[in-house]
Amino acid sequence: MSQHYRFGIEEEFFVIDAASKSAQKRLPAGFRQELEERLTGDDGARGRLAGEVLPWQIEVGTAPGMSMQEVAEDLRNLRQLAGAVGEQHGLSILAAGTHPTATFDSARDTRSTRYDGMMTDLQMLAERSMVCGLHVQVELPDPDQRVDVMRRIVPYIPHFIALSTSSPFWASKQTGLLGYRLAAGDELPRTGLPEMFENNAAYERYVDALVAARMMSDSNSVWWVVRPSRTAPTLELRAPDSCTRLEDTIAIAALYRALVRFLVRNPHHNREVGTVDRAIADENKWRAQRYGIHGSFVDLTQRRAISVRDAVEGLVNLVAEDADALGSLKELLHVRTIAEQGTSADIQLAMFEEARHRTGNKRDALGTVTSWLAHTTLQ
Repeated sequence: MSQHYRFGIEEEFFVIDAASKSAQKRLPAGFRQELEERLTGDDGARGRLAGEVLPWQIEVGTAPGMSMQEVAEDLRNLRQLAGAVGEQHGLSILAAGTHPTATFDSARDTRSTRYDGMMTDLQMLAERSMVCGLHVQVELPDPDQRVDVMRRIVPYIPHFIALSTSSPFWASKQTGLLGYRLAAGDELPRTGLPEMFENNAAYERYVDALVAARMMSDSNSVWWVVRPSRTAPTLELRAPDSCTRLEDTIAIAALYRALVRFLVRNPHHNREVGTVDRAIADENKWRAQRYGIHGSFVDLTQRRAISVRDAVEGLVNLVAEDADALGSLKELLHVRTIAEQGTSADIQLAMFEEARHRTGNKRDALGTVTSWLAHTTLQ
C-alpha cells in the first residue's frame, strides 16, 4: 500500500475564440504544438497535454505529486500557460462541463485511429461528447485494493457531482439541470456508476471478455465515473464537471484523495455495499445532476432524505483526519464554501437571469455567462 497516496489532476477545457468566446471548431496550426513544447520547456508548468475527441477540447494533467500545494500550483500554471499560448493564436480556454452555446454542427473529430473508431461505433452519440470533466487519480498499487475501493466509494460519488456542477446550458438552452454533462455522457455505453465487482479478477474477466469480443480495444473505453486506470496504478475519479474556479478543483481533489485514504484505512466501512446501495447511489446521482447542492439524497441507513449540504458536511467530518494527515485539510474545507455559496452552475444561472432581465436578450445573456466563464477560468 502506498503511504503517500500520490495523486494527479487532469482538467478538460473548451478552446474558444478569445473575442467571441465561441468554441473553436478548427484550431490554428501550431497551437497544440507550441503548448506541448512549452510544457516541456522552462515555463514553470509541470504537466502534459492530451488530445480529446473534438478539436475544440484540450486536456492538461499535472505530474504525480504528494503535496497538495505543489499540485495546485502546477495546475494554476497549466491554466495560465494554456491561456498565454492561446492568446498568441487569438484563443482562450473555458472550464465548464458544457459550453453554453456550442453545437456539434460540422465540427471534425480529432484525427486518430482510436477516435476514428469511436466515432464510427457510437455514431450520433459521439457527437454529443461536447463535454469537459475533471479527473483525479490517486495511487493504489494493489489491483484488488483499487477494485475494492471503487466498489465501496460508490455511495459517495453523488457528493462529488453535486459539488462540481458547471453545465446548466446545452446548445444555448437551459437544461433544467445544474449538471447536464453526465446526462449527455450517460447515453454512451460503459458509463455511469461502476459495476459492483467483488475483486480485481472479476473486473479483469469483464474487460477481457469485451476486448476478446472486439467491443473495445482496452479498458480505456470503460468510461465509468470512477475506474481503475489502464496506464497507471491509480483509481481515477471521473464524475465531476470541469470546475470553472481553480479552488473548487483543488477542494474536490483533496476530498477524493482523503476519502480514498479513509477507505483504505477502514476496510470494513461500506464492506457490505451491494446492488441496493448502487441503486440508491444512482438515484442520488440523478438528484445531484438535477439540483446540485440544493437538493437532497436518499440516506439508506436512516431511511429518509437528507439535504446535500448535510451529506457533504458528514463526508467532510468523516475524512477530515485523513485530509489533515495528507496536509490538505485547508484545501478540503473549501467544499463547505461551495456547499454554502454555490457552484459554477449556480453563478451561471444567476448571471444569465440578471442579464436577460436587464437586456431582454437571451443571446446577450448567454454572452455574459461565457465571458464570466472565460475570465474566471484564468483568474
